[in-house]
Amino acid sequence: MTVDSRLPSHLYRAEQTRALDHCAIHQHGIRGITLMRRAAQTALDKLLTHWPDTPSLSVWCGTGNNGGDGYVLAGLAKRRGLSVQLIQVGDTKKLKGDALLAKNWAQDEGVQLTPWSVTTSIKGQLLVDALLGTGLAGDVREPFTQAIQQINLYPAATVALDIPSGLCSDTGAILGEVVRADLTVSFIGLKQGLLTGDGPGYCGVLEFDDLAVPEEIFSSIEHSAQRIDLRLSEQYLIPRSRSAHKGLFGHVLVLGGNIGMGGAAIMAAEAASRAGAGLVSLATRPEHVQAALVRCPEIMTLGVDNGHDIAAPLKRASVLVIGPGLGTDAWSEQLLREALASGQPLVVDADALNLLCSGHFTLPQNGNWIITPHPGEAARLLGTSSHTIQRNRFDAARALQKKLNATVVLKGAGTLICHDQKSPFDLCSAGNPGMATGGMGDILSGILGAVLAQGFTPHDAARIGVCLHAGAADRAAIDGERGMRASDLLPWIQHLANP
Repeated sequence: MTVDSRLPSHLYRAEQTRALDHCAIHQHGIRGITLMRRAAQTALDKLLTHWPDTPSLSVWCGTGNNGGDGYVLAGLAKRRGLSVQLIQVGDTKKLKGDALLAKNWAQDEGVQLTPWSVTTSIKGQLLVDALLGTGLAGDVREPFTQAIQQINLYPAATVALDIPSGLCSDTGAILGEVVRADLTVSFIGLKQGLLTGDGPGYCGVLEFDDLAVPEEIFSSIEHSAQRIDLRLSEQYLIPRSRSAHKGLFGHVLVLGGNIGMGGAAIMAAEAASRAGAGLVSLATRPEHVQAALVRCPEIMTLGVDNGHDIAAPLKRASVLVIGPGLGTDAWSEQLLREALASGQPLVVDADALNLLCSGHFTLPQNGNWIITPHPGEAARLLGTSSHTIQRNRFDAARALQKKLNATVVLKGAGTLICHDQKSPFDLCSAGNPGMATGGMGDILSGILGAVLAQGFTPHDAARIGVCLHAGAADRAAIDGERGMRASDLLPWIQHLANP
């Protein structure tokens, strides 16, 4: 999915977008059919901007208000001189209110309705999905399942109105079958499910229009999440004082790098250095000390054989990063136990999270720590499956925050940040599939440790660090996503940490 930085920051659940609609109609006197016309006109304009030479459309309409948007778009396209095939899925007797008005208007404009069947021949050179919208409850049912399958098999681009049919607007989960769109045009309130979970893989290019509803509408309805990107880190990472010294920017100690996994801890330490920590130390297996010194001599590297060896380094550090390459043996357990008992601010990742699943460790009670699970680690922490986590990443992040009293960074497409039980989520819309490679989480842990060491709260450190990480990955992907390595982010981290 391509995300435009001009997209709004506030994100909504389906019930909240319906409240926005209701407020626009009943408190501000904007007729529902007027909003439909604005939505259809916007979608048509954006469609023709992306595919200006399109001669014909196949518009697929359901029996709800999403279908109403499709009917109006079909009528407007007919007026513009395009050849329009309107494929009706579902019984038109179910149409009511504004959707029925839209259908009647489209027919008055000369649009012919073709009832869908498995033998329906598609004629348009571009498809428009106006089947199900945000009101879908439960998995897609027939005849919509087969209709969506037919859309996806047809060799033409598809434009989704508001949301690809079959995608949950609240969670980003696939509800049985889902339209794979090349362009999605969302209206009034940007749906949070478009930007996380499976959403980014099915939306294509994502665009938005608020349909010119009054600004006060948005202040009257609470949003459930807020979109963040590199602009957030630019706001926080202001230029340093000309009289600054290294003691002002914290001392990060990275704990990890078990036998055969030294690179993970070395990358985390180097990322902490690039993200602006004043001092960076690394406690790792003695076998990896030489490699660390060759790779980055600025890092103070200590070989440790057991947890007792890190007592003095723990006292000198101001922030601990534990987990990259840590492993799960006795050595690993000793380091984690000492780190948790230190009282220091923590970033906990990877195998450190897996060790926590045993329940044999005393967790910090002050909330002064960040955990960075991917869906598999989150599933182990919550005693469930990765599939369940991905079905509702928002609920999973909230459950982890409640269980561990930590700031949670739930990694994945549309990384989520949750720091308490009531505030809106932070959702990072930056990043790309090139990040699906080993070591990316280690780089993130180092960045988070460095930002935390520079005096930010765990919540702000998580927000800044996630945006820096994703922004650096987007810069590193200039030469292509496939084959991008985690260490390719390192020079970009320094660049973006100095806006």
